[in-house]
Amino acid sequence: MKFSEQWLRDWVSPTLDTQALADKITMAGLEVDAVEPVAPAFSGVVVAEVIAKEPHPDADKLNVCRVNDGSGEVQVVCGAPNVAVGQRVPFAQVGGVLPGDFKIKKAKLRGAESFGMICSASELGLEEETSDGILVLPADAPVGVSVRDYLTLDDATIEVDLTPNRGDCLSVKGMSREVGVLNRLPVTAPEIAPVKASSERRFPVSVTATEQCPRYVSRVIEGVDLSRPTPMWMVERLRRSGVRTIDPAVDVTNYVMLELGQPLHAFDLENLSEGVQVRMAEEGERLTLLDGQDVALRPDTLLIADASGPLAMAGIMGGEASGVSASTRTLFLESAYFTPLAIAGQARSYGLHTDASHRYERGVDPALATQAIERATRLLIDICGGDAGPVCETSSEAHLAQAQSITLREARLTQALSKTLPVEDVSDILERLGMIVERIENAWRVEVPSWRFDIAIEEDLIEEIARIHGYNNLPVRRPAARLALRSADEATLTQVRLRNQMVARGYQEAITYSFVAPELQKAMLPDAVSPTLANPISADLSVMRASLFPGLVRALSHNLNRQQSRVRLFETGLVFEGELDTLTQTPMLGALACGPREAEGWSSAKTAVDFFDLKGDLESLLAMGGKPHAWRFEPAEHPALHPGQSARLLHNGQPAGWIGTLHPKVRAELGLKVDAVLFEVRLDALSEGEIPAFTPLSRYPEVRRDLAFTLDEQTPVQALLDCVRREAGDHLEDLRLFDVYAGKGVEPGHKSIALGLTWQHPSRTLNDDEINQRVDSIVAQASATLNAQLRG
Repeated sequence: MKFSEQWLRDWVSPTLDTQALADKITMAGLEVDAVEPVAPAFSGVVVAEVIAKEPHPDADKLNVCRVNDGSGEVQVVCGAPNVAVGQRVPFAQVGGVLPGDFKIKKAKLRGAESFGMICSASELGLEEETSDGILVLPADAPVGVSVRDYLTLDDATIEVDLTPNRGDCLSVKGMSREVGVLNRLPVTAPEIAPVKASSERRFPVSVTATEQCPRYVSRVIEGVDLSRPTPMWMVERLRRSGVRTIDPAVDVTNYVMLELGQPLHAFDLENLSEGVQVRMAEEGERLTLLDGQDVALRPDTLLIADASGPLAMAGIMGGEASGVSASTRTLFLESAYFTPLAIAGQARSYGLHTDASHRYERGVDPALATQAIERATRLLIDICGGDAGPVCETSSEAHLAQAQSITLREARLTQALSKTLPVEDVSDILERLGMIVERIENAWRVEVPSWRFDIAIEEDLIEEIARIHGYNNLPVRRPAARLALRSADEATLTQVRLRNQMVARGYQEAITYSFVAPELQKAMLPDAVSPTLANPISADLSVMRASLFPGLVRALSHNLNRQQSRVRLFETGLVFEGELDTLTQTPMLGALACGPREAEGWSSAKTAVDFFDLKGDLESLLAMGGKPHAWRFEPAEHPALHPGQSARLLHNGQPAGWIGTLHPKVRAELGLKVDAVLFEVRLDALSEGEIPAFTPLSRYPEVRRDLAFTLDEQTPVQALLDCVRREAGDHLEDLRLFDVYAGKGVEPGHKSIALGLTWQHPSRTLNDDEINQRVDSIVAQASATLNAQLRG
């Protein structure tokens, strides 16, 4: 919510400066995000009247004007195409200073003297985009008065970041109510008197979706002139609230929405047929919106329609065909209460977000519709003229929210706040919040006002009392409890240890969303099934992730786009598989590496990281559990990984993860120009270890034998290692692969694998016969099972 401080102070004005006011609002739970001046500093700019205008004798696009700045007439050269005699304009006098420290001096333009400057809105800092024309002020602007004073530019814009439950504060009225309560001040609202009907014109309304639209208020206004300009005071208030002006009808509806919190919509009645219908969309219906977007409507979408078809998406955006224009003469004004559940998520599902949908999703005061339409009617008639018809209302009391009555216990309040508040103070706070309070035995019976739809239980009232009383005024107490220490399972690796190991290996922890873009997930996991969000944050975050890979790859792309060529990321989190009724949530640890193997340095090589670098990092994690032999890598194909550089990770023979190089096709789809290697592994398997146990060191010598085998190049080395371990006996201390060779001296289609085997007995020296017997057994078994031959 963004609003002008001066607008707020017209309703309620505490004796606080701007920053103190912002701090007080923040401490009440309504966080102020920004406080900014509504206009940059400038001086020497006054209201002036254009007295005369003549073409410049030596320049086609310049005019020589005479203006009255209140102290007399001066000559000024102006290049704006819209300057005209009789206009009131902002005039920067000689000696004035415009934003950007631009000083106004006497000048000569193509031979014509200029004693000042007629300013545009952008030159005064009132618009971000450069204006082609000057800013034309109202005809009654007093000549000679400072423009800063006339437009009240010594003002600030306050932007408040409201939580979703505080939709009642999405208006100046709501914020004023809060400030008034916090400062014990009355709120002075503008008088909103009913506008007496001067026309009998009505337009039929039927509401079939009464559950979604319990109240629909409408009015016809005839004879309006939308070519008239919106008053400067309204234009400025809209600008300071971040809303651009369009025409008086749209400006008034936006203004009332910002002022009271009730969205409204104006239709051109001449473009409506027979009557307005509030109903759900039908299969196959389409609507062209005001922004030109053509959408196919779903059956769960609430519509405003007529006999010819859809006119608007209720509570979101109007249609192009029924929109108002400068030629509109008769307005059909709508002010409705749509239930939050009817609008929630609808705008986002169509890729839209409007001020109206933002409010309806959070909840609008059901009692506000008639008051808002009366306010809008008065403003429209004052600006555009016209005759108003009677206010017509269609309501379904059965579907309107009923007043909540809550009992607040004195003892529960004291317990929650750790402080006893005087009875009269509690009653005062609740009454100032607009609630009807009745004191009963040791409690209060509280009736909640219609605009506080977020208050439903006793705890909500306690929160309100704490908030208004002031969190800083509550005592600080730590809970006292006798808590037994939890036992630590030494056989389980904690996530903290795993994270620390990844950090020690040069990785940084990433935290990505649990939901990803459906296109990204489909590119990496085409067969994955995971839930689709009913109300996603955005269209590109609409499905739950079935793997950590999409989030890590998106983070990689983000870093590469910001000149980070060496990326090491890891993440722990849940992945989701199946539909909601069969959903499984699996904790995983994933990692990704890209770029040079080592950080840039005078002694470091520029070799890029590869599959085996990442495999080494992963094996360092597997070894931490003390059971590295429980893990196996087997060649397998994964849709996100390179077919020749990927492996499935097995734990005790069960699938536990994947490792590999990002598939070139996936990389091309994502626009990545460099290779990346990545893995993910189940955390439950990774955390499973064994308790460390001491083994006495042997005092007897080691015996080492080196064996080189040739075997088919398609045979996994792991199969040979498993065979060697089985046949080497209990006293094998170490088995190392120290060479892999293919080429001259090795039969084509085969590879040479060199292994180093180390034996050591704990209580005696092993003799050659024992070792030779083990070696012969290894060679024979390797030949029999793997067709491996010992190299000579």
